[in-house]
Amino acid sequence: MTENEIKLKAIAALTALRSGADSGFVSDLLADVVPGQFLVPADAGPEEAGLAVLEQISGPLSALVNGFILAFDAVADAHDERDPEVTTERILQDLALALAREDTESD
Repeated sequence: MTENEIKLKAIAALTALRSGADSGFVSDLLADVVPGQFLVPADAGPEEAGLAVLEQISGPLSALVNGFILAFDAVADAHDERDPEVTTERILQDLALALAREDTESD
């Protein structure tokens, strides 16, 4: 699967979530980007096997994250171009503060 195909999967997953699609469908979309099998040398030790898997999964996961970032940037730009009272940056700051509060409350 190419990097662009993986980015498209990320955008499709976000679109599906926003339109109320079943979470299983969204999970299946995202699972498509993870290799079903990993090639590991037969004589590999634990560290070498782990590195082999990491190398094979890091590209698809990076492309997936880049797809989410691309989608977010497009939506944030569209939001901010409308000259909203609450900017994207403010929304993100509020979200970060809410998450930080949750962490301190759960400790």
